[in-house]
Amino acid sequence: MRTRRDSAALLLALTLALPVTAATMSAPAAADVRLAIPHPTGRYDVGRDTLHLVDTGRRDPWVPTAARELMVSVYFPARTGGDTAPYMTLEEARLLLEGQKLDRVIKPGQLAGVGTNAHLSARPVGGRHPLVVLSPGFTLNRATLTTLAEDLASKGYVVALVDHAYESFGTSFPGGRTLTCVACRTVESAPSDDAEKELMGKAAAGRAADLSFVIDRLTRPRRSAPAWKHWQMIDPRRIGAAGHSLGGNAAASVMATDRRVRAGANLDGSFFDPVPAKGLGGRPFLMLGTKAQHSPGSADTTWPRDWPRLNGWKRWLTVADAGHFTFIDLPVLGAQAGITDPSAPLPGKRSGEITTAYVGAFFDQHLNGEHQPLLDGPSPANPEVTFQNP
Repeated sequence: MRTRRDSAALLLALTLALPVTAATMSAPAAADVRLAIPHPTGRYDVGRDTLHLVDTGRRDPWVPTAARELMVSVYFPARTGGDTAPYMTLEEARLLLEGQKLDRVIKPGQLAGVGTNAHLSARPVGGRHPLVVLSPGFTLNRATLTTLAEDLASKGYVVALVDHAYESFGTSFPGGRTLTCVACRTVESAPSDDAEKELMGKAAAGRAADLSFVIDRLTRPRRSAPAWKHWQMIDPRRIGAAGHSLGGNAAASVMATDRRVRAGANLDGSFFDPVPAKGLGGRPFLMLGTKAQHSPGSADTTWPRDWPRLNGWKRWLTVADAGHFTFIDLPVLGAQAGITDPSAPLPGKRSGEITTAYVGAFFDQHLNGEHQPLLDGPSPANPEVTFQNP
């Protein structure tokens, strides 16, 4: 099982220690390239709004003197809107690059200036649409799941991409505040590996509460006003959850506690907070991870432990030549800058294509009721993906 100390070393080794080989650009050249999120594959344009939500009924688990705060980027199918939405703030970019030891290869302004496909002040399309809540990996800003969020929105989903306070290297909040990773310091100071795992399990459970709170605020429960002006375009009967790393664990955890979430997907995350022995009420779940870390018999023992507990439709898929960050934006953007990682040689473009194809197909099948042959078995178009059946 991957602990916090293991995770820190692994993230650096798999992605962002990034030996820039002779076959790639030099660091100065890489810093001159303009990076952009790939164009979404769906038929809609994409709009984006940003919400600041405060759960006054809960204390923050890392800073108990504060109420729990969240930043949420809401992506939605839209007609062409106004200006293109920014990727992240300059301070968020600086802290992320420093935290991942990338600041000598990519400049903060380059990362903050990543081109996106979402538009501000966009008009939503008509109709009712499924909602997918997304949670990023531990230490990572929510922006690192932009490729997936935009692609789902272009296919007709409302996507709530959540930043959890004090759990990223840096997230900007209203009032000129940028909250840093108190959770990282807490986990790193744990006295043992078992204590680290326990803290990470509590973090996943805390994120599950965050996701339920976001669903509450977006679907207008009777006791509170809606947090989002276009809330009526959400179909509350079709809600899914997905996430990367700790966020993937949170997707399972919210399904265990919130029956409104009908389907979930874990992208390369350990189940620090276990799937309950009683299962997830027969609801579907997708596990999509690296071949090296998440094949049966590999390092993460939580996947084989929890696989039998998934008592609905389920898939266990692994991706060859993938790294822990394969399922987020960083390999996609790194490839555009000519940066490669020999330990995870799957091309960045393929990383994005595989993630959006399989996650999109999963939600199309289980939230929209559209059978997806891609999920039936191996595909010649995706030879990197193996269907595990332990």
